[in-house]
Amino acid sequence: QEKPSRLSAALLGEDCEISHEQVYELLKYAALGKGHNAAQPSWCHIYHQSHLAGVVVIVLHEMSQLHFYKFYLQFKHLRRVFRHRFTLRPSSANFLANLCGDEANLNPQNTARGSTSTSSQCATNSSDLQRDPIIQKYGEEKQGLTSYTLTLEELKKNDYPMKGHYLFILGSPGYEGYMYTECDQQRTDNSPLFGLDCEMCLTAKGNEVTRVSLVDAQGRCLLNELVKPESRIVNYRTRFSGITRKMLLPVKTKLADIQTRLKRMLPHDAVLVGHSLNADLQALQMIHPSVIDTSLLFARNEGRRFKLKFLAKAVLGKEIQCEQKIGHDPTEDAKAALELAQFFIEQGPAKVAELNLEMLLTTERLTEISPNKSTLKPQQNTVQREQNGPSQLSRSCFLDCLQMTGQKPLLLGRQEPDSSGLCQGNLSSSNKQILQQALKDVPLSTFSIIQFSLDPEHVAPHLLAGICKKVRTKLTDMLTIYAGPFDESFCLKTVRKEFGKCGPIRSLTIMTETYQPYVCIQYEVLEAAQLAVESLNGAEVAGSCIKVQRPVTATMLDCDVLIKELELDIENEGVIYVAGLKKSLTETDLQEEFSQLKDLEALFLPRDLQSGKHRNCCFLKFLKPESAVDAIEVINGWAMMGSRLRSRKALAPGHLWRWIWQMDHSHEKQTGDILSVEKEQQSNFEQELRKKLKKLDQHIRKLYRRLQNNTLCVVLFPGVN
Repeated sequence: QEKPSRLSAALLGEDCEISHEQVYELLKYAALGKGHNAAQPSWCHIYHQSHLAGVVVIVLHEMSQLHFYKFYLQFKHLRRVFRHRFTLRPSSANFLANLCGDEANLNPQNTARGSTSTSSQCATNSSDLQRDPIIQKYGEEKQGLTSYTLTLEELKKNDYPMKGHYLFILGSPGYEGYMYTECDQQRTDNSPLFGLDCEMCLTAKGNEVTRVSLVDAQGRCLLNELVKPESRIVNYRTRFSGITRKMLLPVKTKLADIQTRLKRMLPHDAVLVGHSLNADLQALQMIHPSVIDTSLLFARNEGRRFKLKFLAKAVLGKEIQCEQKIGHDPTEDAKAALELAQFFIEQGPAKVAELNLEMLLTTERLTEISPNKSTLKPQQNTVQREQNGPSQLSRSCFLDCLQMTGQKPLLLGRQEPDSSGLCQGNLSSSNKQILQQALKDVPLSTFSIIQFSLDPEHVAPHLLAGICKKVRTKLTDMLTIYAGPFDESFCLKTVRKEFGKCGPIRSLTIMTETYQPYVCIQYEVLEAAQLAVESLNGAEVAGSCIKVQRPVTATMLDCDVLIKELELDIENEGVIYVAGLKKSLTETDLQEEFSQLKDLEALFLPRDLQSGKHRNCCFLKFLKPESAVDAIEVINGWAMMGSRLRSRKALAPGHLWRWIWQMDHSHEKQTGDILSVEKEQQSNFEQELRKKLKKLDQHIRKLYRRLQNNTLCVVLFPGVN
């Protein structure tokens, strides 16, 4: 980040290739952040990670960069919305396990050393314990319950309803008409604790209470009542609330009845305990002066909060909010919050901090040895730590760490990892069914992996080989131009020099099949070929007025459309191509020459991938698209060290021209060793695949539109090998 222009240049050039490890770095930091010792990715920087609403990874199985560029026009949404594109290096490991950070695939050296410096592990020495947010907030010594009740400032900061007079801040907005419990007696460390939880439904008015539970310090249920909301219910939220229309039909109890009963039941020195209790009190429209909020009590870094379900399992060894049940049980939740507060008070902050750290380590050990065993009671954890000492663990999947913090990752698709980390097929789910499920579940999850797949008949090797051959042919044709006619005695050196001003030439051949000589020129970058067509068609070269055109073949019939769409590609926004440079110019020289251009952000000088030498062209990236357009007008005809420059909008991002070079130099020349495919069969196959990929692009568009603002979205084409 000290030199942002270098990062931008990397996005323009050869460094647009990343590994599975780097994808893992990005996803891990985006999902966990500094709160779990996750480090910023080594190859890019995420600003304000704590503001991310979620992370969504869309995996297009069996699809690769080959599919993206062969069916480029079909991926209309993907190429217009997703700003950054990178080539993903192939991996022999299981793709999904690698994506999630399986240690054996990502960093075997760490396994050999027994490295413990990972995101899902926490330090075990005293200096690190001092940095624990629980210790920083409460200290190490045990204290009475009054030390853990929220202060006036904390009540205000966390949106608790507050009284407008007496001991409370004057003029608290929005709480007029709320009932005050009148529990004004001085609290002591012997004051009684009561667990409270509510379930809400969405009404025309907003969230309204539909069920209330209150438990005492012994865990006895004092109140478990359904409540009829005042306004019409627009969403019962049965999946979470457990409330259905049928349940509320006979209910006569109103909110005012519940308020009166709660006020009567609570002693004057009562302390209410709950998880994010502010929401419950707001829904109840009640004000209570003394509360313990377990979502704040078990403090985490950067304001993160553990979910109640996770805390109950990790600290108490209890399973609550089970998936087999329809909705949450407010009595169960109230009791869990109460027991968590009692555990914290009885054990003290130091024990709780140690427990959390050890719990992460123990869960990792259990995940690696036996994924099905994930629950140990706190007392067992502490004993094992004293007996065994610090454990040496390899890195486990960061999805486990998400689950430990109460965040349940969402995994949808035909391929799901089994307990061994391998993928199992679930061919009963179509892409449409996966999309429908994703549209419902993704907005509720902080980390989602959505997998779409092609049908088996669309990944047949011999058919894909045919596509590969066609893509290579089309790319070659787009890089090729024909120029002529020339006089019989024309100077080939003059032609090479003139056409070389448009960009690096790969080959130049004289065509002898025609009445007058023509020249076939193949360039190394698409911009050079297009610039030659635009600037030299009709020009006088080597004493002849010539025509410049691309090959006329079936694959080139949509070339003009493709060129236009490449110009509009969001990755080329604000990027221009400049040709005609002297090869002796260095990157520093060019930066000085172009420094007068307004809003210039980065410069990239390509190298030959074999020799490593600079080419006679460069790419310039501007902060604003309009500045790029202005720069083209300025540069065209600009003389630099005696050489006239030519410029146009960029067509091919760095990863594309690198891929073109790899395609051309690949040892797989798709010759006689490839099974011959009937033309009709190949044509039908491509037509079906074209429709399939267009539909997938529409799926991505629908899912993308459903995402919350500030969501990081990554689409992966892992390929077939």
